[in-house]
Amino acid sequence: MFTGIVLDVGHVLTRETRGGDLRLVIECTRLGLAGLRVGDSICVQGCCLTATQVQGRTFAADASRETLALTTLGELAVGDPVNLEPALRAGDALGGHLVSGHVDGVAQVSAVSGDARSVRLGIDVPPALARYLAPKGSVAVDGVSLTINTVENSTFGVNIIPHTQEVTTLGRLSAGARVNLEVDQVARYLARLLAVPAP
Repeated sequence: MFTGIVLDVGHVLTRETRGGDLRLVIECTRLGLAGLRVGDSICVQGCCLTATQVQGRTFAADASRETLALTTLGELAVGDPVNLEPALRAGDALGGHLVSGHVDGVAQVSAVSGDARSVRLGIDVPPALARYLAPKGSVAVDGVSLTINTVENSTFGVNIIPHTQEVTTLGRLSAGARVNLEVDQVARYLARLLAVPAP
C-alpha cells in the first residue's frame, strides 16, 4: 500500500529482457534504501514492484508480461526518470490517498497549459475507467496522488503545483505522453457494490 506521495525521482540504470519479462535496475537520487529488503514492495511510476536485489543506492525489480501489457514500464529506456515511493508502514503519514500500485490502465496527456504557477494537464482515459473519476476525487498518475479538478466525458483535468513539478516526473510531461493511471479504490468498490444486487 502506498500514499501517492513520491519520495524520490530515480532513473533507470539498466533494463534487461528475460524470457518475455523485463528486469529493471533503478538508481535512487535521494531515497535511502537502508530499510528496503529483498521481497519488499516499492512503487515505480505507479506500479507496485517487488525488490529482487538491493545494493547501495540501486534496486532491481522484475516486470511480468502482464505488467508490461497494462502499464508504461516496458517503454522505459536507460536514463529515464521514474517516480519512487516505498511501501507505507504503520505509523507513516497518509498525505495523499490510499494507492495500491495496481495500475488500472494507461492514459494519455491530451493538453498541457500554464495556470498561474501551476501546470494544468488534460488527460484522456480509457472509456471504461471514466466512470470512476469525479471532480474533487482522487487519482494516481504515474504514482502521484492528485485531486481531479474537472471531468468531461473521458477526459479529466488536474493542476500540477510547482512543488509537484519539481519532485516528480509530472512537470516533464507533454501532450501525447502516456501515463499509468490508478483510480480511487473507494470509487472502484462503490461501483462494484452498486452493480451487484445485495443477497
